[in-house]
Amino acid sequence: MSDMKDTMLIRSEGISKTILHGGTGDIPKLITGTKVTFHFRTQLCDDERTVIDDSRMVGTPMEIVIGNMFKLDIWETLLASMRIGEVAEFWCDTIHTGVYPLVSKSMRRIAEGKDPVEWQVHTCGMANMFAYHSLGYDDLDELMKEPKPLYFVLDLLKVQQPSEYNRESWALNDEERLKVVPVLHGQGNKLFKQGRYQEATQKYKEALICIKNVQTKEKAWDVPWLKLEKMANTLTLNYCQCLLRMEEYYEVIEHTTDIINQHPGVVKAYYLRGKAHKEVWNEAEARQDFTKVLDLDPSMKKAVKKELAVLSMRMEEKNQEDKNKYKGMF
Repeated sequence: MSDMKDTMLIRSEGISKTILHGGTGDIPKLITGTKVTFHFRTQLCDDERTVIDDSRMVGTPMEIVIGNMFKLDIWETLLASMRIGEVAEFWCDTIHTGVYPLVSKSMRRIAEGKDPVEWQVHTCGMANMFAYHSLGYDDLDELMKEPKPLYFVLDLLKVQQPSEYNRESWALNDEERLKVVPVLHGQGNKLFKQGRYQEATQKYKEALICIKNVQTKEKAWDVPWLKLEKMANTLTLNYCQCLLRMEEYYEVIEHTTDIINQHPGVVKAYYLRGKAHKEVWNEAEARQDFTKVLDLDPSMKKAVKKELAVLSMRMEEKNQEDKNKYKGMF
């Protein structure tokens, strides 16, 4: 078996492969929709071979669906050269590793139980990712500033053809994804009406991931992109309505502000942001948002009047409370 240790070059430039443990059978065919399950370890090419990420430490293997625009498409190339049960080390040059920090960030957030959707909701495609100053992890920020060649040690566990597994929404192609959106949207609305806000947010988020995945392939601000953006904004605002009921006011302010910065004419965004400001006693901001709602849509007069009356009452109560609090102090 010693010849297995020899380094081979894969068809792509800037990759070399060393088999550490031979696999069995033929090399599986990876077609669009094939689900591949594998463990991975990512290491720097320094003397210590510093480990950046290791799925075994997290305890769950990685799953990707071929042809599904997984952000690190080089992994598809590497996996396509492997047999089941094979463990191989790949050296990949910088041209293949530039986006790794972004992928790593989302994988880490999943592992930490945080929602990877967050950066998909907040950013328009990859372009904005590069504008952000920090990914929230020092080692990834380093790599982002100065991309380096990396070692990927992959251990291929399982390959399932499209007919052999239940395809979840992230495993759909674009056309299927967009068909799923109104279904998820409807389910979310139904759950919202039943007062099951937490479950409704999951449906809205799933629909948002579908839209954002398709949207990253469109040219920003072109007609198809804008259509998707409109759908995404509607879902985000429904999501914010759930958050209001769940008393997550600061998150509502954050999401609605994102929408307003990009699209200053969305009435509902100002209305929901005004409501959130009202709940956290930001009087001036709330009044400003409600005034903007009236500017954009005078037919909202009745609703806004009601909100402003509640705001005045709120502020009155708070002032009274503060007075009582301080009265006892002097």
